[in-house]
Amino acid sequence: MRRLLTLAALLTLAGTASADVKKVPVDYQFDGVTLKGELYYDDALPGKLPGVLLVHEWWGLNEYARGRAAELAKLGYAAFACDMYGDGKVAEHPSDATKMAGDVRKNLAVWQGRAKAALAAMAKQDKVDATKMAAIGYCFGGSTALQLASTGADLKAVVTFHAALPAFTPEQAKAIKAKVLVNHGADDKFISPESIDKFKAALTAAEVPLDFRDYAGSVHSFTVPDAGKHNNPGMAYNEKADKESWAAMKELFKATLGK
Repeated sequence: MRRLLTLAALLTLAGTASADVKKVPVDYQFDGVTLKGELYYDDALPGKLPGVLLVHEWWGLNEYARGRAAELAKLGYAAFACDMYGDGKVAEHPSDATKMAGDVRKNLAVWQGRAKAALAAMAKQDKVDATKMAAIGYCFGGSTALQLASTGADLKAVVTFHAALPAFTPEQAKAIKAKVLVNHGADDKFISPESIDKFKAALTAAEVPLDFRDYAGSVHSFTVPDAGKHNNPGMAYNEKADKESWAAMKELFKATLGK
């Protein structure tokens, strides 16, 4: 309960940009589409800060993603919550989310292009140290962060939470410069064991540093407090896995971003 209250408070913070966390709307473009991101940072911290690109779930840039960006800002990062759908579109029903995410995923050039545009937009912000950047993502967003890394993006670290894992070619895997942390629900039925094995094999063959963590008793969307709102038994919050995966992310960032 304490964790839920803390996250709820951060969601409120994200919506009001109160205290020291500042929220700055950032519009950027890809292939004629206007994408509406938001930069979050602690206004009390001087100088440039390590940048963390945050990619939303299949719902779009909603309050959950904003709350996570606010959490990152409180840790001392400049967090850029990106928009993968354009014009800030957000889905409320799973069928709409499925279509919106599917429309992006079916065109790899668009999928990777929008992610690269978000990273470039973040790197241009005055508050961001473009020499120290990472990317994280949830579900669809985690897959997106991995796709971004496979383009050779200048990232120190990539962290995924309950994400589908791309079937990388040897060339794509070799292009990854980042250290990769995958936080996976051990009982997640949406991610096949075969896709996990292929993903691990591709990164191992390419000598990409990979930390793959299984969280016992966890299913899909284990970091999202209201994951069960649509009564899908395959999606549920797990407080222990949420805390442990966030702590694992902080450890990696301390090692790679210096904070």
